[in-house]
Amino acid sequence: MAQPGGVVFEGVSRRYGDVAAVDDVSFTIPPGELVTLLGPSGCGKTTTLRLVAGLEAPSAGRILIGGADVTRRAASERDVSMVFQSYALFPHMTVLENVCYGPLSVNPDRARARDLAQAKLAQLGLAGLEQRLPSELSGGQQQRVAVARSLVLEPAVLLFDEPLSNLDAKLRRRVRQEIRELQQSLRLTVLYVTHDQAEALAVSDRIIVMDRGRIAQQGTPADLYERPASRFLADFIGDANLVAGELTAQRRFMAGGAGFAVVQDGVPPGRATLALRPHRLRLVAPGAGVLDGRCRRADYLGSHLELLVDSAWGELLLFAPVGDPHAAAGSAVGLAFDPADALLLAG
Repeated sequence: MAQPGGVVFEGVSRRYGDVAAVDDVSFTIPPGELVTLLGPSGCGKTTTLRLVAGLEAPSAGRILIGGADVTRRAASERDVSMVFQSYALFPHMTVLENVCYGPLSVNPDRARARDLAQAKLAQLGLAGLEQRLPSELSGGQQQRVAVARSLVLEPAVLLFDEPLSNLDAKLRRRVRQEIRELQQSLRLTVLYVTHDQAEALAVSDRIIVMDRGRIAQQGTPADLYERPASRFLADFIGDANLVAGELTAQRRFMAGGAGFAVVQDGVPPGRATLALRPHRLRLVAPGAGVLDGRCRRADYLGSHLELLVDSAWGELLLFAPVGDPHAAAGSAVGLAFDPADALLLAG
């Protein structure tokens, strides 16, 4: 396999008339890392991926791959391969023929192409399926064939465009684990695009969250989940209860007549938003917590209960263990949490 090369964006923009799909974006993907572009529809993540691939030309800025400036190079002149959302397998070709297609387009030596393809298919656990058509494979197997077809060209950078969106929930979980294990074992440099937060948290070394063409925040999955930089990030990455209130000069957060002593530094007194993850909240007896409420719903999800509680802070979502004595629809409850688990955002 070729030595993986990193990707560098330096102040890259892509404009369509007055609309900036990508607006002054800078980031680095070190060799051997899997970095995910995450964000809602229309945030610029797919355009950014296409800029790396050479399918779009930047309006401003520079793009480097493996240290080389590829800003003005065509897609065919960049050492990258893409795994498309639809897999884009040729339906009339066998698995082996699909994977041989790339090497044969570069070098007409059929024996060499066959050897390369079979090696990659074996590496991805697809040995024995060489003569099947794509229609005879499961969704997960088709995904791996698409990956094998990209890897057989030994690219410096592998691009994934929403690779799991066509799979059901259980298969998505398994295939994302396979992609992550493959990336780590082969030390691939990967740029991965998804709108699914759980998928991004599971596969990434780092995540770049985009919003309206700009980078809202980038960091490790733990950074973004535990320390979101804004209300948008707190709401977008995982579930969060967002409570608008006031941080007093005495460092107490107050909302709806209930409050607690804040231990977090760095937020000035004034308007503030409290972000509380559902698994950080726990049910206690009325009067024994930070505030009281009434359990409106208690849904059984097998491993835990998902509850909606009406309170002075509005409707709060929390997760409770099955069998929690306080968790019953219609019951009066207290809500407690560790102040260290409460994230305060200015404004």
